[in-house]
Amino acid sequence: MSKNRRRRSQGRHTSVRRVPLRTHWLLLTTLVLTLSAALLLEGYTQHLFDERPDGAPRRQAAATSVPAAIASGGPVIEGAAGRTATPAPRTIALTFDDGPDPVWTPKILDVLRRNGVRATFFTVGTRVAENPDLARRIVAEGHQIGLHGFTHTDLGTVSAWRRSLELRETRLVIAGATGVTTPLLRPPYSATNKALGDADWSAVVQAGQEGYLTVLTTLDSQDWRRPGAEAIAAAATPAGSTGQIVLLHDAGGDRSQTVTALEQLVPRLKASGWTFATVGDAVALPTAVRSAGTADRWQGMALIAALRTSGWILDVLSWLLWAAGAISLLRAIAVFVAARRHVRMRRRPWGAPVTEPVSVIVPAYNESAGIEAAVRSLLASDHPVEVIVVDDGSTDGTADIVEALRLPGLRVIRQQNAGKPAALNTGIAAASCNLLVMVDGDTVFEPDAVRMLVQPFAHRRVGAVSGNAKVVNRGGLLGRWQHIEYVVGFNLDRRLFDLAECMPTVPGAVGAFRREALLRVGGVSDATLAEDTDLTMALCRDGWRVVYEERAKAWTEAPASLGALWKQRYRWCYGTLQAMWKHRGALAQRGQAGKLGRRGLVYLLMFQVLLPLLAPVVDVFAVYGLVFLDPWRIVGLWTAFLLLQVLMGAYAFRLDGERPGPLWSLPLQQFVHRQLMYLVVIQSVFTAVAGSRLRWQRMERYGSLQVPVTPSDAPAEAQLVTAAPPAAESRAEPWAGPAGPYGGHDTDPWACHPTAPAPQNHIWPSEQGHPHP
Repeated sequence: MSKNRRRRSQGRHTSVRRVPLRTHWLLLTTLVLTLSAALLLEGYTQHLFDERPDGAPRRQAAATSVPAAIASGGPVIEGAAGRTATPAPRTIALTFDDGPDPVWTPKILDVLRRNGVRATFFTVGTRVAENPDLARRIVAEGHQIGLHGFTHTDLGTVSAWRRSLELRETRLVIAGATGVTTPLLRPPYSATNKALGDADWSAVVQAGQEGYLTVLTTLDSQDWRRPGAEAIAAAATPAGSTGQIVLLHDAGGDRSQTVTALEQLVPRLKASGWTFATVGDAVALPTAVRSAGTADRWQGMALIAALRTSGWILDVLSWLLWAAGAISLLRAIAVFVAARRHVRMRRRPWGAPVTEPVSVIVPAYNESAGIEAAVRSLLASDHPVEVIVVDDGSTDGTADIVEALRLPGLRVIRQQNAGKPAALNTGIAAASCNLLVMVDGDTVFEPDAVRMLVQPFAHRRVGAVSGNAKVVNRGGLLGRWQHIEYVVGFNLDRRLFDLAECMPTVPGAVGAFRREALLRVGGVSDATLAEDTDLTMALCRDGWRVVYEERAKAWTEAPASLGALWKQRYRWCYGTLQAMWKHRGALAQRGQAGKLGRRGLVYLLMFQVLLPLLAPVVDVFAVYGLVFLDPWRIVGLWTAFLLLQVLMGAYAFRLDGERPGPLWSLPLQQFVHRQLMYLVVIQSVFTAVAGSRLRWQRMERYGSLQVPVTPSDAPAEAQLVTAAPPAAESRAEPWAGPAGPYGGHDTDPWACHPTAPAPQNHIWPSEQGHPHP
């Protein structure tokens, strides 16, 4: 009983709690929806904004539905009732469209104040949101404020729902900025009554039904043409004594001529006996402007805040995306240059050939589907090896399968389930060689892999070597995508890390270590879920150099379903984050540790954490660009990015001696696999920040590895036998227990005994062309 209680307490030390993590997905969804809403609002207000000047020529439209009384009536129209109003005789209402503008509106207001004139400003909703202080100044100085649409779109050409939206949002923005509301509306691109067409009249009627008074013009100053101050003043001067509504502009371009013309026009008309008034006063409207309701004011202020926030978000995103694009391009260049230099560097030998025997440690938990293939491949190495299989409490007969092989140089150690790090430490303690190779139970080595893997140990500073793990089950899109990821992503990065002397990970599938280096760092730690990354970083911080030997090839199974891939990468990513945090002190260290910290950790943080976190934003922004920006430019940028990836992929495949055929699936990878990997990073980061602990998640085995056979094992015509998966696999939690202490070494640590000669005449995946497609 006490023993079981002790084991359970140990389990609590390293086993982890499964905590429902639905909150972070809710938060992520909220953030994405908020970002989408902000971009949608920004796109609507900025990229659906019609920049054409109001007076620009328009195609003559049919006017069959416009009543004669309207066509010949006054410029102020109550559309629902079909009534019009005209300014009083010798009364002139100056109106300014398209503002407020931070440059020209204040100058026009100054001219009007000096001359004691009140005018009417028909403002655009988005510009009021950008310049609320100017809108308040307009009202505070006694001028009337009116509506000129939210995005300055032609109301006669849009749908009824958008007309309502344009008017309502403009009214709310004005209410939020100034505290007042008004029924005065000047539709963009309107002119005189006679210029009304059927579509324009439809907009006027709808506006009237919604409570707005349409204000047209009687005199167009033509200032939008910028013909000169004298010409503008002349065009705005009435010919008779009939009351006039004059069209001018305080935004939409350079309005210096308008300011100069106004300084001439106002004194001249005053001297001629004209009275200046607002539109409301000119036609004697009793309630042209009134205080806004509390609800309208709060909604208006919220809308202004949303508009300004969306603009700020877009600015920040633009800078981030430019920075991310530039960094990604620099990374591609750096990886390419590093790969070329790495190829030339690896042509030089490390030193005298390393021929001493090697201990190969295979930690195994329920690996019956592939353990025979793995063991036979190791014993078939062209380098002397001893193979130690540490069965960590398997329930599927893994140890029985290995023992039944009765192959020379093969040992099996059984232990109760204690975790993968504990199994590795058990194997290290039992090994009799100074050079150790650690390999997963689902991995098959090529005959020369061990020999190639240990050659860098000719250099005394090398403490660990990463081999070249290759995907064996490449069938289907998911297999191809992972094959591409291994060749292009992992292996190119390893070449860069090798050159920069900051290798962060020796993969568990194929890696070699010095016993001395392992002893100095205390063996394999169980503090993280990425024991291989944790161990590699510990070696770097201890001063050892970790290198990449691409010629040491091993074949491993990759997840065959999206669910299995998610589980595997989730554990990898979370474990990497744990290791990065554990070894963050390397950032401030010197020597080899400093290279890991300031090169390796920064690289991982930037390209495996921060950029993936930004990825959903990139995708949302791409959709935004397709809808509101130039879609051809967005497609062009995406194509250029994809072409860069294809070129890097082709180069990486060439370096690895792979056929480029699978690269055709690279564009499809951008729409499924890439998003999945980004979501994995996001969930891992949220898990780490939340302080939740993730349990080990064992990958399902598929039995796709190939078992090499000798003539004594099978008929001469037999070349490969596929290992069949077990009939039923235990669902016991793998690697759930605590890792035991490193343990002693009961033999001379520097003594190693060669094994019996390795079996010969085996057929290997690379020799048959399998698993190449």
